[in-house]
Amino acid sequence: MSSTHSLSPLPSLPLSSLHNHQQPTTTTLHRHPPLSTTTSSPKPISLSVSPASWVDSLRSQTQSNRFHEAISTYVEMTLLGIQPDYVAFPALLKAVAGLQDLNLGKQIHGQIVKCGCGLSSVSVANSLVNMYCKCGHIGDVQSVFDRIAERDQVTWNSMISAFCRFGEWEVAIEAFRIMLEENVQPSSFTLVSLVLACSNLSKSEGLQLGKQVHAYSFRTCDWSTYTNNALMAMYAKLGRVDYAKGLFSCFESRDLVSWNTMISLLSQNERFSEALIFFARMVVYKVKPDCFTFAGILPACSHLELINTGKEIHAYALRNGDLIENSFVGSALVDMYCNCWEVDSGRRVFDSILERKVAIWNAMISGYAQNENDEEALKLFIEMEAVAGIGPNATTMASVLPAFVRSDAFHDKECIHGYAIKRGLEKDKYVQNALVDMYARLGRLDTSKTIFDGMEGRDIVSWNTLITGYVMCRRHADALILLHEMQRLDKINEDEDFYKNEKQGPLKPNAVTLMTVLPGCAALAALAKGKEIHAYAIKNRLATDIAVGSALVDMYAKCGCLNLSRRVFDQMPIKNVITWNSIIMAYGMHGKGEEALEQFRNLVTERAMGGEVKPNEITFISVFAACSHSGLVDEGLKLFYGMKDDYGIKPGPDHYACVVDLLGRAGKVEEAYQLINTMPSDFDKVDAWSSLLGACRIHQNVEIGETAAMNLLRLEPNLASHYVLLSNIYSSAGLWDKAGDVRRKMKELGVRKEPGCSWIEYGDEVHKFLVGDVSHPESEKLHGFLETLSERMKKDGYVPDTSCVLHNLDEEEKETILCGHSEKLAIAFGILNTPPGTTIRVAKNLRVCNDCHTATKFISKIVNREIIVRDVRRFHHFRNGNCSCRDYW
Repeated sequence: MSSTHSLSPLPSLPLSSLHNHQQPTTTTLHRHPPLSTTTSSPKPISLSVSPASWVDSLRSQTQSNRFHEAISTYVEMTLLGIQPDYVAFPALLKAVAGLQDLNLGKQIHGQIVKCGCGLSSVSVANSLVNMYCKCGHIGDVQSVFDRIAERDQVTWNSMISAFCRFGEWEVAIEAFRIMLEENVQPSSFTLVSLVLACSNLSKSEGLQLGKQVHAYSFRTCDWSTYTNNALMAMYAKLGRVDYAKGLFSCFESRDLVSWNTMISLLSQNERFSEALIFFARMVVYKVKPDCFTFAGILPACSHLELINTGKEIHAYALRNGDLIENSFVGSALVDMYCNCWEVDSGRRVFDSILERKVAIWNAMISGYAQNENDEEALKLFIEMEAVAGIGPNATTMASVLPAFVRSDAFHDKECIHGYAIKRGLEKDKYVQNALVDMYARLGRLDTSKTIFDGMEGRDIVSWNTLITGYVMCRRHADALILLHEMQRLDKINEDEDFYKNEKQGPLKPNAVTLMTVLPGCAALAALAKGKEIHAYAIKNRLATDIAVGSALVDMYAKCGCLNLSRRVFDQMPIKNVITWNSIIMAYGMHGKGEEALEQFRNLVTERAMGGEVKPNEITFISVFAACSHSGLVDEGLKLFYGMKDDYGIKPGPDHYACVVDLLGRAGKVEEAYQLINTMPSDFDKVDAWSSLLGACRIHQNVEIGETAAMNLLRLEPNLASHYVLLSNIYSSAGLWDKAGDVRRKMKELGVRKEPGCSWIEYGDEVHKFLVGDVSHPESEKLHGFLETLSERMKKDGYVPDTSCVLHNLDEEEKETILCGHSEKLAIAFGILNTPPGTTIRVAKNLRVCNDCHTATKFISKIVNREIIVRDVRRFHHFRNGNCSCRDYW
């Protein structure tokens, strides 16, 4: 980990030559009258008191941080004619540094020169360097430094620290080299400043020099805790967390700061489980945590949704009054509760903090917004400024923007953008990220992209936000393209020091990137890309992240790889309710209802044995869907009617819709209709009526279908699918006139049916096909192949199901239309472009029709391939002339 090479000395240079930047303007934080006037009225010291006592009083006041009193004492001394000495001036300059008053410091400097002290005293000279550094004037720091004849270790430490304070990292390192050349021995303080400078260079350069500093500390036997803590922080910032861990394990003189550094850097690098392990070890070693410990570990509890662990930490803080009143701890607790869906608990913590700083206001506003309590978020935002008198900062704006977008109270969403400009926050990176998100949520991706392209310093959050925007707007291919561009730039960064030159942050995809883009792979059935992302996650230790793992479970299931989905699920060390819901839904969509019910029972059993995860509303939706696709009517009804009593979850509109689908799919259309009539009057019944209409289409129930359609068209008159299903019901029943009336009504209203579309991944591309498609480069070959294949299928007993063509045409025309269905074109493309025996995976945006379902069974046998088709509701695994759904879909 550490290098054996030394930092090579450079030719001696005057230090002023190291810095040629424009001097910053002076900012005086505290103003004092001229030194001939007292600034406060401390109790006067008797004239009989010796000069040494005056100096002792001055030093005591400075050491107690009573800086104004120290300066007043100095004024009294001079008025009484008592001459300060080499001991008094360092104490006085420390007081000036504490007040950060440059004008006052220059007056004191003038007094020092007038008294003849000058820079002959090293202690006075060093104090002047420190004073000018703290008062924010690097030019004066250098001017004083260059006039010091004999510079000691403290002088150099002050100078190097000053360069670091002003962000002159390369100059600080050059100063260190000259310090070595002048044979001044560095101390731990020197190395800490140098390590800080290395951590702010580019990754490659910073790591190279940082290793040399580490090696130097070994050679000089500087194994101080202070130095090691700084080295750990440096390695973490330069992306070498394992180096930091290795260093932590190598030294025994670990203090509270050492533990806090490790816990914090692990949390900041999204290695939350490891952070919790270190926290547990810290407790075992009887190291008492402080506010910084909790501020570092609570985000891990938050991310992993370990609410019980978070509550234990909260209890500890309550037993220690100083901790619970700390704003860092309060903000972290609010954030933890809100991320774990206990917003009311977060609000109680917020209300218990008497002295609320902007951070805790931001945490509570963000908590409300994350949980979509938008009105509460906006009320608190207004209260923060109007009542508490605290002006919003960039974090506040970034937190409240999502709530503002979703709220119906504001119709002109762009006004919040104008408010950010008015507050001078529009160029802040965090606000820009939030604006990118806002416009994406409004469907204005072009505006989002314009803001994104105009950002000077895009970070990982910027890229994640735009990727999420593409996913939200169902532009999954664009999301994957953007991920590729992000990785390309990350490679440039590593090769050409792009971070430093372009002010870019690290672009390495993190857990948020992966969990955002994986649904895009799932939507496109882009298995190869999903596997590539999985490999990246494993390589970068992100695969066990609870959010990434859950997304992988879902991605593999939706790409047709149920076995891989289950394998990822089993390998996850920590699972939350989203993980369980994903595996239950995975089994359900593949028609394995019994396995889905088994996973549900496993979840309930783990909960009964003390597990933290409990079923939620989505869990039951997943279970009901699984029962529906497998015909498990009795099991589904038993769970539905026991939800409230057995699991404390009251059935909602979505649950009713799922059970209507369960009954209707099983042919119990009348029972499904009666169930809708029992729904509470305030429930939204759109999804329930839609499920019933779909069941009527399958089982050709015209009467109830008309009732369902009438209710749907009253609630959603412009949704094409309602008209299409009703038209299909009429067409299937041979009621061509009524079907024609429905289509004419659609035309009058300008309502258009969504065309059937299927897609298949091949190489690095996803190939899409529309019904009757002739736009694909291989269209002619595909149609010819299907015609030949159709003749072969007919010899084996295939009879085209022309009832699927819902137009009053002759049989030959209907068969021609059937050959052009999009899933057949995608399957033909897969057969012609992949090696024999390769599994073919096709996705479709609509329900697979009866003819395509039958035809694909014949095709799978003829070409000896497994063909996996995902339609809008479930998966069909065709193998050797059979389908996994057993013709129940």
